Amino acid sequence: MKLYRFTLLLCVFFLSCEQKSKVEKEVEEIPVDIKVERFDKAFFEAKPEDLGKLKKQYPYFFPAGNDDAVWLQKMQEPIWREVYSEVQKKYSNFEPVRQEFNSLFQHVKYYFPKTKTPKVITVIGEMDYTAKAIYADSLVIVALELYLGKEHKFYEFPNYVKQNFEEKQIMPDVVSSFAYRNIPAYGERNLISQMIFEGKQLYAKDLLLPEYSDADKMGYTPEQIKWCEENEAYMWRYFLEKEMLYSDDPKLTTRFIAPAPFSKFYLEIDNDSPGRVGAWIGWQMVRSYMKNNNVTLPELLKVNAKEIFEKSKYKPKK
Repeated sequence: MKLYRFTLLLCVFFLSCEQKSKVEKEVEEIPVDIKVERFDKAFFEAKPEDLGKLKKQYPYFFPAGNDDAVWLQKMQEPIWREVYSEVQKKYSNFEPVRQEFNSLFQHVKYYFPKTKTPKVITVIGEMDYTAKAIYADSLVIVALELYLGKEHKFYEFPNYVKQNFEEKQIMPDVVSSFAYRNIPAYGERNLISQMIFEGKQLYAKDLLLPEYSDADKMGYTPEQIKWCEENEAYMWRYFLEKEMLYSDDPKLTTRFIAPAPFSKFYLEIDNDSPGRVGAWIGWQMVRSYMKNNNVTLPELLKVNAKEIFEKSKYKPKK
């Protein structure tokens, strides 16, 4: 009997690998050639007399109302010249990242065939970590000053923020932006709706970034992923016992969904917990839903949270 079960499990494993291999082979055949424009280089290597030409070529980076003196000063400002120098050290050769973009958008085209292949434009922004990478239909804008490595001297941010200032976070950040644009806004503000909304964009990373680890997809360390896995049943029980799932208390967003140094159970475990555990559980719920329902990725993004919750058959691992 044990031998039979082992053989059955082995067959399931190889069938799964074969199916994955089939999908990946089809993905690899999709013709994608991502073009990259280094606006950061064009801007900081331009002469003052070239500013007018730059503004015509990249009008979306020069909002109306700002005098030319603002841009000319930024070109010459020592601190921004230093930032540009550091970006050039890290990304003088952008080809490996461009290849990553190629692979990502082959996957995007596989699951969303009507999606336009965007142009990637690299910039040096204003250190706004809420807008590190932006997907905007035909453009992907990447602020390279926020991907220099978490230990870089420029970063005076909390650890939970700067731990994702790594090159390996560019693609997960782009997928988050892409997914958020394609997930309808949730009608209800309760916790379960927010958990599943976040779970959808994380599941998109499962399919669009299949070679990435769960830690990279979530923006966690491996230790933080392990903590969630080990405490999954406990967290779920806590949400149920406190009757939080259908509560629309806005404090629950900051406690369990929004980026934070830790989640707020108001218990001793808080100091060990990562932030955003509600999003992580929403991800497991969506994974369970997709395992138990025949739904495509585009269809998943449109299914309402209530249906996903009820049909997921979600049970936390003990």
